[in-house]
Amino acid sequence: MTNVTFTLPSDTVGNATGGILLGDFNHWNQTDGIVLEKQKNGDLQATLPLEVGKYYEYRYLLSDGRWVNDEYANPYTNTYGHCVENCSLIVPADVKESAVPSSGVQKTDDLTKIEGIGKKIAELLVAQHICTFADLANSKNRILQNILNDAGSRYKSYDPNTWVEQAKLASEGKWDELKKLQLDRKNAKKAS
Repeated sequence: MTNVTFTLPSDTVGNATGGILLGDFNHWNQTDGIVLEKQKNGDLQATLPLEVGKYYEYRYLLSDGRWVNDEYANPYTNTYGHCVENCSLIVPADVKESAVPSSGVQKTDDLTKIEGIGKKIAELLVAQHICTFADLANSKNRILQNILNDAGSRYKSYDPNTWVEQAKLASEGKWDELKKLQLDRKNAKKAS
């Protein structure tokens, strides 16, 4: 465990008098929300212990009813029937205390944008330091398959053979090409 400090800048806070931090660490339960303390400069801040190497999603709920994100955090698009962007972070293992946002917090991309990767598989990859589209694009299929095999029988049936190609397009910002590739693959599966 390491202490992570979350800071919401005063310009985002606006006229809100306070707020709470919600995320995977408190099961998004408002009753268990971490109260943000107002700083002299108007920022809101909270520090809490988090598990090293673990992937977390979070957001801020302000007293004026607004849900806001950290403008410096890594985005994660929630695809469970809601069009919501959460912030995400991975607690780095090489520091005793981190801050959000901070260059010490490892950058992550939303690996679930790669067809065949869900939230749990994304967590497995991140645990192996495959955190960005570029990391994934530079990975070997054999290594990816080993990660899945080591995670247990539930993951052995997943096929990572297309992930590298998709991740290369994503890392280069070629979103239209990625969508076309994914659509072509879906159509090919339907036809067979």
